[in-house]
Amino acid sequence: MSDIAVLGAGMHPWGKWGRNFVEYGTAAARAALADAGIRWQDVQSVVGADTVRCGYPGYVAGATFAQALGWQGARVTSVYAACASGAQAVNTARAQILAGMADVVLVVGADSAPKGFFAPAGGDRPDDPDWLRFRVLGATNPAYFALYARRRMALHGDTVEDFAQVKVKNAAAGALNPYARYRTAVTAEQVAASAVVADPLRLLDICATSDGGAALVLSSMEYARRHGVSDPVRVRAVSTVTPTYPRTVLDLPDIATDSAVATAPAVAMDSAVAMDSAVAMDPSPPGFRAAIAHAAYEEAGLGPEDLALAEVYDLSTALELEWYEDLGLCGAGEGAKLVREGATALGGRLPVNASGGLASFGEAVPAQAIAQVCELTWQLRGNAGERQVAGARAGITANQGLFGHGSAVVAVR
Repeated sequence: MSDIAVLGAGMHPWGKWGRNFVEYGTAAARAALADAGIRWQDVQSVVGADTVRCGYPGYVAGATFAQALGWQGARVTSVYAACASGAQAVNTARAQILAGMADVVLVVGADSAPKGFFAPAGGDRPDDPDWLRFRVLGATNPAYFALYARRRMALHGDTVEDFAQVKVKNAAAGALNPYARYRTAVTAEQVAASAVVADPLRLLDICATSDGGAALVLSSMEYARRHGVSDPVRVRAVSTVTPTYPRTVLDLPDIATDSAVATAPAVAMDSAVAMDSAVAMDPSPPGFRAAIAHAAYEEAGLGPEDLALAEVYDLSTALELEWYEDLGLCGAGEGAKLVREGATALGGRLPVNASGGLASFGEAVPAQAIAQVCELTWQLRGNAGERQVAGARAGITANQGLFGHGSAVVAVR
């Protein structure tokens, strides 16, 4: 694949502002256009990451933002992939640029999130797995995060003190970020003193829901050169892979593994024998999240040893540790060791969530994967201020969306 240029990056600060999401996205878009030094009228395509509630698109984001900025004839696309919507939007823009459909594309995502944790929309929807896990299991997002934390404790010996150190690290970085919602450093003692939400996780172990917006101006390399930008930050890879059978570890929003269904033989076989052999299947390496990273590395021609930083999807402190291993930054079960050594903190060997992560921002679902690329852009340009990672030349983002949406972006300079 060919590189595309990141000409501009812009954000609206995260918080609980109580206003329409269009306001946040429009502000982020205008900031990205100003950063790129181009006019809105020069944009040939707009890709909007949809604002949704539990699987149901609430707004056609591409057209919504184009209208708010002022109709000027650009083509529009709207993308929904839950928490991976932003990366899917970047990928859609990249495809349009590489196909010659547009030279310059504006990517926008924004949200006005509900108070508390995300919950399904009203009404009975027994065919919606997200609705089912709330109504049948009572498995809210924090409950799922806690189960994953317990799994790490059982398998790898992680402790609540390890989880707390992730929050301490991210809060220290977020305190330096003007776009973050929470800009106060915290101590491990403050994490331990915060209210238990879902044992073993406490309030400060879990990310909030937030309002916010993020935008990027992407272009062909030729357009960037014509625009006078000879050495832009470049998107080198975007991974949007799906899971592979068999999946033997529970993952949101599913409430069962799928190995039995996945491995049922095509030829006639006694059903009981087929089921027994299927459920006894070993996990298929790599797992879903590791596969997201592997695809990005393969496309970019880079590996974890080439990275200067990573922005990962820290819905909880324990889940951030999982991403270290999925990205190949360490071996299985070694994520907590990296935190203890300070390797993933600002000033460490490979900072993770130099932005402050979702721990400092909270979730504004369609914006967050775009915001991750904004952070890589600022870091690779060398203008991230007090949180600057020295000598940054390559970075990766990673998250995932419900229903099997992978999300990773590799940016280089």
